[in-house]
Amino acid sequence: MKKLLVSVMGVLLVTGFLFANGQQQKGKPLTVAATFGDLGNPFFYTMGKGVEDAAKKIDPNAKVTVVSSGYDLNTQVGQIDTFIAAGVDMIILNAADTKGIAPAVKKAKAAGIIVVAADVDAEGGVDATVTSNNYQAGQQAGEYIAKRLNGKGNVVIVNGPPVSAVIDRVNGCKEVLAKYPEIKILSENQNAGGNREGGLRVMTDLLTAFPRIDAVFAINDPTGIGCELAMKQAKREKEMFVVGVDGAPDAEVALKDPNGSFAASASQDPYTMAVKAVQVAWDIKNGKKPEVAKILIPTTLITRDNLSSYKGWTKP
Repeated sequence: MKKLLVSVMGVLLVTGFLFANGQQQKGKPLTVAATFGDLGNPFFYTMGKGVEDAAKKIDPNAKVTVVSSGYDLNTQVGQIDTFIAAGVDMIILNAADTKGIAPAVKKAKAAGIIVVAADVDAEGGVDATVTSNNYQAGQQAGEYIAKRLNGKGNVVIVNGPPVSAVIDRVNGCKEVLAKYPEIKILSENQNAGGNREGGLRVMTDLLTAFPRIDAVFAINDPTGIGCELAMKQAKREKEMFVVGVDGAPDAEVALKDPNGSFAASASQDPYTMAVKAVQVAWDIKNGKKPEVAKILIPTTLITRDNLSSYKGWTKP
């Protein structure tokens, strides 16, 4: 299934839509294109559905293309070139590289395309950014870790792709943990790629390198679940706990296991984020700019204690 989602250009959805200056052009539907990190990750798959549904709400004939960059900058630049050549009206951009994508963004803007960054920042003059408050998510994770450790212990941070969302989460967590001199961060620079396989690989190495680990901060839930699997394989799952970010369905399942090591997740809402990004792009196309260029959506920490009241991601 994953190979299907990310194959070739990773096309997920194609439906149909294009308006100009707020007026529908006869026989020419509004076109929206989106490029996300990894459509094999339920988070980005759900964002893709949000883009499609928001576009169809504006115009039932909307034409939507959603592709996966695989977190590869060159792939994403090529995708944006394809969007420009197709003359799309707006691009929802989940940048594979916050700084590196700037020339492609400038090129799209020069072609008259509305570009809204979603989930992570993108340089090059995007029209707006819609993202979770990732620094807050990192702070929430750090506070949970520090409290559960009673301010003392060894922590590893399993990092991810060098995009703003990941960087902000790590910095938010580190800011909190720095307040506790008896908490030591053993590792913080191992990139697990933002997926389960990477979490398993990196955590396996960390377990070999460090005889004592008390807590793990994983930059997203797939990574965290991979870390937990590594701990189980090493029979060390009872020595430590894992905190992730996303509030994903898989994280809900993990949290329901009373004997599991996956302990908490700072929840996001990918569907709502994507819908908001399309709405903002549509407003900008019609001359209505947002009051702030960067729209932050708050996060909430989900644990076993409050899981019963968690409504989960908005469903497509």
